[in-house]
Amino acid sequence: MPTMGKYCKAYLIKNLRQFEQWTENLENTRKEKQQIDGTEVEVKRVLTDDDFLYLQENYVVTDGIYKDENIIFDNVTPGWKEFCHQILEFEIPVYETV
Repeated sequence: MPTMGKYCKAYLIKNLRQFEQWTENLENTRKEKQQIDGTEVEVKRVLTDDDFLYLQENYVVTDGIYKDENIIFDNVTPGWKEFCHQILEFEIPVYETV
């Protein structure tokens, strides 16, 4: 069963691709249903600069909201974390308890 994290944020792929050590595991993209020759089939989606991926609380990037499915990028390094904070302005909110 997929695991939902406490926080993730969607980013345009073109923004994520600005990281100089960015790589994409395209084998893990979500599948989409398409009609091919009158038959409905599932195919891996093709990622474009205008698509969104999700940066998870653990700095892994996924193609969907679950933090352990469809992992596209998982090379979490200090440089990646710095890029996330400085360029993407990624911050995990702190919720105060009432």
